[in-house]
Amino acid sequence: MRVLVIGSGGREHALCRALGLDPTVTELHCAPGNAGIASVATIHPVSSTDPEQVTALAVRLGAELVVVGPEAPLVAGVADAVRAAGIPCFGPSKEAARVEGSKAFAKDVMVAAGVPTAGARVCTTPEETAAALDAFGAPYVVKDDGLAAGKGVVVTSDRDEALAHAAACERVVVEEYLDGPEVSLFALCDGTTAVPLQPAQDFKRAYDGDQGPNTGGMGAYTPLPWAPPGLVEQVMNDIVLPTVRELARRGTPYTGVLYAGLALTSSGPKVIEFNARFGDPETQVVLDRLETPLAGLLHACATGTLASAPAPRHRDGAAVTVVVAAENYPGDPVKGDPIEGLEPSAKDAYVIHAGTALDEAGRVVSAGGRVLSVVGTGPDVPSARAAAYEQVSRIRLRGSHHRTDIAARA
Repeated sequence: MRVLVIGSGGREHALCRALGLDPTVTELHCAPGNAGIASVATIHPVSSTDPEQVTALAVRLGAELVVVGPEAPLVAGVADAVRAAGIPCFGPSKEAARVEGSKAFAKDVMVAAGVPTAGARVCTTPEETAAALDAFGAPYVVKDDGLAAGKGVVVTSDRDEALAHAAACERVVVEEYLDGPEVSLFALCDGTTAVPLQPAQDFKRAYDGDQGPNTGGMGAYTPLPWAPPGLVEQVMNDIVLPTVRELARRGTPYTGVLYAGLALTSSGPKVIEFNARFGDPETQVVLDRLETPLAGLLHACATGTLASAPAPRHRDGAAVTVVVAAENYPGDPVKGDPIEGLEPSAKDAYVIHAGTALDEAGRVVSAGGRVLSVVGTGPDVPSARAAAYEQVSRIRLRGSHHRTDIAARA
């Protein structure tokens, strides 16, 4: 199978790595890719958000499956264009991708489907925002209605900070705060059927102890030894399948991965947010544990045959990933610094590239905020965590920072 992956981040490197291990994949391409992806796939300098460029590349390559990784190409309609050319595509349509592209749309879908989620108000004026903050009380949760790369959410007890964030956005969704541990669950969908992958937990705050601003994610781990029994089945029955059915009822069947960001509240799991793509960095650990060949699963979703595909199986053991971020991230990250220590020191850890590139001298340099992540594996979470941090200690990037408490409580 000739597969083309669209994107250039850590999620896409993890996807390419998993697809490259699938014996049915005969050719693997990625556009535009990064320095790490270039070692496992042929990369192409194509704009990932240009539907015409992506489709032309897929046709020229004779791609038999296109996998759209990031949210921006999905919201731009890349999956629609690829499918219109007759090529199977893993990724929701532009309309269905609004579950991530618009927080207000996602809330409307959840309410219609009876999905448990936080109470919310859509606000476009300072007066509406102030009234919503007063109605829900602190801690205040204010979300930019549009795409914000995981950084458009403010959770704070400072009312002025919440108002200031809302003022910087055209439209926001103000929500009640959901207490309880957070869980990420990926469900593979073909428009009518959905199957779950293994749940994971990520760490959104920039610094240890869940301090600092929200980021796109500073680390993740799986499995979750503390998760309640039956959690996956409950989430599929109460959240994922009702959402898939509601989208199909609206004439926008959902094909791709539905990412459910959940809070395990005292009254059960509730949706914090939906994403229209694999979450990063959870993808790194979930795909590491996936035993079922990935290409077949994604192709089944793209062709509407998921019901007859083998159910996903996961390996025993655990995986932990730790993100190494550039100086000043999540603000204005410093770029262009060389990176050393990328070669794995042992078989139980490896590096996934995210914001990297090759300079004129052929050196790997930083090219984004979250530069890379280190995945450690082992028979349990503590051993996987130790493997990840041992490899992190070998990496040299001037001014970089990482959290030291990923999966520590587990």
